[in-house]
Amino acid sequence: MTKTASFALLFFFLFFNTIQAQLSKTDSLYRAIMSKDSLLFSVGFNTCNSQQTEAVLSDHLEFYHDKGGFSDKKKFMTDFKNGLCKAPDVYRSKRVLVDKSTQIYPMFKDGKVYAAVQNGEHLFYEKEGSREEKLVGEAKFTNFWLLENGDWKLARSLSFDHHAKETINQETVFNNDQEIENWLKENKIPTLGLGIIEDGVLKQVKVFGDIKKGSPAPYNTYFNVASLTKPVTAMVALRLISLGKWKLDESQDAYWTDPDIANDPRHKKLTTRLILSHQTGLPNWRWMNADKKLNFQFDPGTQYQYSGEGFEYLRKALEKKFKKTLDQLAQELIFQPLQMKDSNYIWDQNIDESRFAIGYNEEGKPYPIEKNTTANAADDLHTTIEDYGKFMVSLMTGKNLKPEVFQEMIKKQVKTKENKYFGLGLEIYDLGEGEYALSHGGADQGTRCIAFVLPKSGKGLLIFTNADNGYKVYEKLVLHYLGEEGRRIVDIENR
Repeated sequence: MTKTASFALLFFFLFFNTIQAQLSKTDSLYRAIMSKDSLLFSVGFNTCNSQQTEAVLSDHLEFYHDKGGFSDKKKFMTDFKNGLCKAPDVYRSKRVLVDKSTQIYPMFKDGKVYAAVQNGEHLFYEKEGSREEKLVGEAKFTNFWLLENGDWKLARSLSFDHHAKETINQETVFNNDQEIENWLKENKIPTLGLGIIEDGVLKQVKVFGDIKKGSPAPYNTYFNVASLTKPVTAMVALRLISLGKWKLDESQDAYWTDPDIANDPRHKKLTTRLILSHQTGLPNWRWMNADKKLNFQFDPGTQYQYSGEGFEYLRKALEKKFKKTLDQLAQELIFQPLQMKDSNYIWDQNIDESRFAIGYNEEGKPYPIEKNTTANAADDLHTTIEDYGKFMVSLMTGKNLKPEVFQEMIKKQVKTKENKYFGLGLEIYDLGEGEYALSHGGADQGTRCIAFVLPKSGKGLLIFTNADNGYKVYEKLVLHYLGEEGRRIVDIENR
């Protein structure tokens, strides 16, 4: 055999063994190194515990930083005490390991492991006083752990590819599940559901966080989506109109009159069009009035005012005419045709409570679960990302609606702000150049949800959260997943 052939064979042998040498998470050496990593950062660095930090370091430490240069153990500890931790026991900075990035390789001598190489990525957060933690940077690292007198010590460390917060690639954050989990913890959001629509198809369903402490949320997590109930109720009415069984501009008076406004002749002006476009003149909820009674606050059809009472008025009219409950009508007209098997207006025996995302306030305290036994046309629908994603996709083309009814649905019925309108049951963003977005949001105690579809481009996004501060994640997600159209939506909202 030639020397060249021998060298090639040796190279292949070494390369093959190298790529096979990465340890699994169940390996005892992997666990030992990860335990030392935790002692160095979670117990030492993150709490400014200099004694614990120093105990993990070799006396011969060599630390190489792409911004700060070289440090031996003495300089490293001096910088740690006087730089990162200016005051004793005061939390200044936190390092979070990107778990899926970790790779550990054993090093052998005479058939025995004497060292280990750890590669990975980590994120850095900062806070001061009572301020919330903020993501400030990310970096890669390579650590060389040496077995000294039976104990693993950090002997060499290279920290490189540091990025400040403003230069962090958003693609990295939203395409890395672990980083999304960290981002949710930063914003105190227990559970996040995402539905990504592309080319008019629900392409991805993602659910992050815990449904309860220590239990990851399943992909089919139930969310209370609050006012995202309203578009479903609107579609029930529009389906009936398409079937010729209901009229868009007929007075509700033919089927239902609320006793509180029976003596006000304006109740005869209430139509499905005015209800679905929030032009009834009714308050959001009657209990907000001093006397807790329903009333007209302006003449129907003269201006916009968001009203859950209007949708409830429609429900009672529909139920009177068709002798069926709203949840029965929705099952027949919406849920069954779209195969929305996990959606319901009421809490019944079919709901698996173990899959329900309990709502939380900003302090992380849970709210009681609303277990409605009667449908509310404006609120408290229970559904999943997959189910509601199917519903939003159907809205893009007006599936099961007559073309003229669909055109009424996407028509700008009333202006609510610059470049923003209400159609029938949905908000309409005028994005310019013929592009528009259909949307609706939902907000109640322990839930913040929003959904968008862009019929022209075929894109869409659903964001479900189970926390009062869930709205904090909207903007970044909209910008990431909806691109330039998302930017226009954000600009309209921020005017």
